[in-house]
Amino acid sequence: MSERGDRDDEVDLLIDAWSHRLPGVDLTPLDVMSRLRRVANRLGRLRASAFSGAGLAVWEFDVLAALRREDPPHEFSPAQLIEATMIGSAAMTNRLDNLTRRGLVERRPNPRDGRSVLVRLTDEGATRVDAAMRTLAEREAEELRGLSREEQATLAALLRRLGQDAE
Repeated sequence: MSERGDRDDEVDLLIDAWSHRLPGVDLTPLDVMSRLRRVANRLGRLRASAFSGAGLAVWEFDVLAALRREDPPHEFSPAQLIEATMIGSAAMTNRLDNLTRRGLVERRPNPRDGRSVLVRLTDEGATRVDAAMRTLAEREAEELRGLSREEQATLAALLRRLGQDAE
């Protein structure tokens, strides 16, 4: 049993096993980080499922969501999209080609700079990304149902701090 009195889970068992093999190593960080990794993996599967219901891959959602969050007419330059999604230039070009072929975005000349283009979300792209976000919000709420609103706020604050410390 863990110190909290809860039943031991897989992480507790792993930490216990490692503590026997490496008795001089402080393994307490694994108590948090191994659980975060497992939750992140579960969230990845949940996201993929939510997005596929709207006919989107995870990468498609990321690009479309960046455009959708922008004020109308929901457009960015490719450089702005690269910054918003943190992916490379070559990958973005490939993604925009695919999204354009599917009718989810359109490219148009940049009126302020004739050498560049702007990428605009189409009505179909907005419909799909909105549906995916609604499904994601519902499924994430379901995942968190075992935590009170107060516990969720505490967890969010702690994760925010952990994320800021990492940056």
